[in-house]
Parts: sequence; C-alpha cells; structure tokens
Amino acid sequence: MSFSGEVKEELGDQLSDARHCRIAEAAAILSMCGSIMIDSNDRYSIKIHTENLIVARKCFTLLRKTFNIRTEISIRRNLSKQNTSYWLLVKKHEEALRLLQAAKLLTQEGDVLEELSIVRNTVVQQYCCRRAFIRGAFLVSGSISDPEKSYHYEIVCSAKGKAEQLQKIINSFEIDAKVILRKKSYVVYVKEGAQISDLLNIMEAHVALMKFENIRILKDMRNAVNRKVNCETANINKTVSAAVKQIEDIRYIRDTIGLENLAEALKEVALTRLSYPEATLKELGDLLTPPVGKSGVNHRLRKLGEIADKLRQNKEVHYD
Repeated sequence: MSFSGEVKEELGDQLSDARHCRIAEAAAILSMCGSIMIDSNDRYSIKIHTENLIVARKCFTLLRKTFNIRTEISIRRNLSKQNTSYWLLVKKHEEALRLLQAAKLLTQEGDVLEELSIVRNTVVQQYCCRRAFIRGAFLVSGSISDPEKSYHYEIVCSAKGKAEQLQKIINSFEIDAKVILRKKSYVVYVKEGAQISDLLNIMEAHVALMKFENIRILKDMRNAVNRKVNCETANINKTVSAAVKQIEDIRYIRDTIGLENLAEALKEVALTRLSYPEATLKELGDLLTPPVGKSGVNHRLRKLGEIADKLRQNKEVHYD
C-alpha cells in the first residue's frame, strides 16, 4: 500500500467524539464528492460517489452515527478500467434536508449552494472543526507522495471557490498552502516537509506522522552528511590543485634559473614543497626553520607563483 493509502486508512478508522466535528467532516465529504438531486416536487435526495472503499465506509458511518441516516449503497465494477465505484444514496427528503442544513450547504432561503461550496463558515468556526474539515477533504480527494521520494501534499477541488476556501482553512494553521489550476481542477498543495508534517498532525494521522518524521529525519541526516562530504571533497580538490600548481611553478623556476638564485626564505619553502607535495600549508610551515604560520607560507608560495609567471612571460624578475 502507498503512503497516501496508509494515511487514508488511518483517517478512515477515526470518528470524532464531538458531533460538530463529525458534521464538519461530513460537510467536507459532501462538498468534495456529493451531488444533490431535486425532483419535480422539490424534494431533495443526496448522492455520494467515490472509488475508495475507505471513503464509502467512513461516510456511511458518519451519517449513521451523526444523523441516524442509513444510506443505500450501490457498487459498480468497471472491468475495463479495473476499478470499483461506490454510490451512497440518501433518498428521503427529510433526511437529505437535515443533512444539508447541518452541513450549511443551503442558503438562508433554503436553496442548495452552487457547487456545494460552503460559503457560510459557521461549520468550521472552531479549531477542532477546521481540523475535521481538512481531514474529510483529504480523505475524499487528497494525496501525499512517498516521503522517501519527495514532499508533496495536495487536495484536488472541482471549483475555484472550494479550493480557495480550503486554502484559507489550511492557512489558518500557519501553513502556506497554495492553489494551482491543473487541467480543469483546482489543486490546493503544500510542498514543504515540515508543513506536511504539521498537516498530518492536524488531521490526526499520528501513525503516519511518526513514519513521515522518521523518514524525514533520516533524509535530513543523509543530506547533511552528503553536504559535508561534498564540501570536504571540494576543499581537498582545491588543496590538491593548488599544490600541483605550486610544484609546477617551483620546478619551472628550478629548471629555468635555479632555486639557488631565490631568496633564502623562498628557496626553503620551495624545497620543502618539493619534498612534501601532499603537505598542507600548516604542515609546510611547521617544517620550516623557524616555523612559519599558514599565511606566511601562503605568501611565499604566491610569490613563487608570481616569479614563475614572469619567467614564462620573459619579464624582469626580482628573486627576493
């Protein structure tokens, strides 16, 4: 099972003790995958469609325990696409009306809100209800990538209004959710690992949160080690390249004018570098008599480099 599937399985087994939180979660599910049917007598019925058994089971339980509504369930299997669709039906007008009123999906005049967007935010006023709403929305149309590969959390919405409202609810937890248009859908997404961790905590997916954090810690440690190794490798390469250039310059001076024509201090460091090609500046300094610091050694080697460059260009050279 994918990590996203594990999160949904954990969320599907949860049922809040507070009725107002269950209503908020039911409102999110209805908004994301519900549709309203009105017959010629202005009587309502509700249809909820999902291809996820976890969502179907959770919705059935929510409606039964929160509203005492027993939905009819229809199952359809598509052999060509190898998937299964679940349809939950609330056929009784009184039950459908009670559910829509509780979820604040009706206007004050009693009309169904366009695209089932919850514009009256009373259903998500409380902190705990906003958590439940996010949980319901993710359960229906959310996904989260495998944290071993990347950090990406998203919830797909059918309408811009739904996406913007969900973004606002998520951002109320100090999380920087963004909205993007993907084909005909609006996607609310978060890509920062620490914020996805916060979202798992907000949705109360605590088992998945622990797994996510363990993976994130290991990835951060690996990245830190890799950065350190890369930095050390770069420093080693830089040191080796500098030493090779220094030896080339010293050999050129030796073969051109002879090291004996150099000032004593330059001659000493040149001979020491030839004898100890892999030594660091500090090690070279310790080998000199008297010992010289890193900056002093570096100054002498730079002077040797300048002499070699001038010799290559046939310029006048001062050997001191």
